[in-house]
Amino acid sequence: MATLSAEELLAGAGGTFTVSLPASVVRPGPGETPAGVAGEVVLRPLQVRDVERVTRAAKEQRVLASVLMVQQALVTPKLTVEQVGSLSAGLVQFLLKQVNQISGLDLGDDDLDKAVKAPLARACFVLSRDFGWTPAECSELTIGQVLLYLEMLARERQGGEE
Repeated sequence: MATLSAEELLAGAGGTFTVSLPASVVRPGPGETPAGVAGEVVLRPLQVRDVERVTRAAKEQRVLASVLMVQQALVTPKLTVEQVGSLSAGLVQFLLKQVNQISGLDLGDDDLDKAVKAPLARACFVLSRDFGWTPAECSELTIGQVLLYLEMLARERQGGEE
């Protein structure tokens, strides 16, 4: 298995993704459900520091955490926290699912809470020690990337099993 450079590992955190929004999510309402695509938005993956910031700001409020995660990930259009909080709940839920997927956080609410509360500092310490990364480089990683690299290290230590 090839060893990746720090630049190769960090590259995934800097990408953006164009997501099509179903008309039924953007314009929900009684009666006939609109078909097709209403438009597109551009999202970026959340990085470890984004998730930490959201966790500190939202504390025990799951809805606020969802709003903050969507707001942090939206590249185009750029919205304020208040604007995201004014969107329909269904649209925020759809966007949050997309954000979780591109960030490697495709988990349930309880799993996400556990992942965020897991010892991220320890994970960054291990990655810094084994890959020679600075704390700033580690903070650029998405949660999914952190978990992937920790898994790769664990397998390597077990004799390269796949």
